This record gives sequence, structure tokens and C-alpha cells, in this order.
Amino acid sequence: QVQLVESGGGLVQPGGSLRLSCEASGNILRIDTMGWFRQAPGKQRELVAVITSGGSANYADSVKGRFTVSRDNAKRTVYLQMNSLKPEDTAVYYCNAGLYVLGRGFVDAWGQGTQVTVSS
Repeated sequence: QVQLVESGGGLVQPGGSLRLSCEASGNILRIDTMGWFRQAPGKQRELVAVITSGGSANYADSVKGRFTVSRDNAKRTVYLQMNSLKPEDTAVYYCNAGLYVLGRGFVDAWGQGTQVTVSS
């Protein structure tokens, strides 16, 4: 059994900041790319930011310069620092990770999602 558990969502005013965390647990041999996706009501899920095991990051154009993705491999955790938040950032944010799991091989794992609401 492997899990991705997210935390850190909530309600914030425009211009504010939030930090999301996502910790992987289970019989994990190795973690490949980790990242964040989001899905707003009535829209498709979209990539926000991803980071490789070596620390190379890529961002959606809409969040470049405002969001920062990072990871702590020892803690099996990926973070998303979100600054200068806008109402259009409102969505459910999902953690994603490529996991090599004992006895199962490669698993494309998803978290349960955490709500981020940007509103005054």
C-alpha cells in the first residue's frame, strides 16, 4: 500500500501565499518525478509544476514567477510554495508521483486532493 498525503490547502485572499506539502509513504524503493496538478470546477485537470529526482523543475506558464516546487528526498515530500495568489488559482490541487514500489514495480500515484480557494 502506497499513499500520497497532501496538506496545506485553505482559503486565502488575493495576493496571499500558501504552502502545500505532499508526503509519500509505503514500501517505496525509489521516487521519480513528483509534482502538482490542479482542477478547477468545470475544467480539466492541468499540470502546475513538476520536479525530477535531480531537482529540475518545470512550471505552467500561468504560475511561473509566483509558484515554486521543491522536494526533500529524505522525507519523501514535495512542496508547492504559492505566492501572489489570484482568484483564478482556485482549484483542487493534486499531488502526483512516479513511485517504484516493492513487489509492484512502477506506480503512478495520486493524492486525494486539497482545496485552494483564493477570494476576498
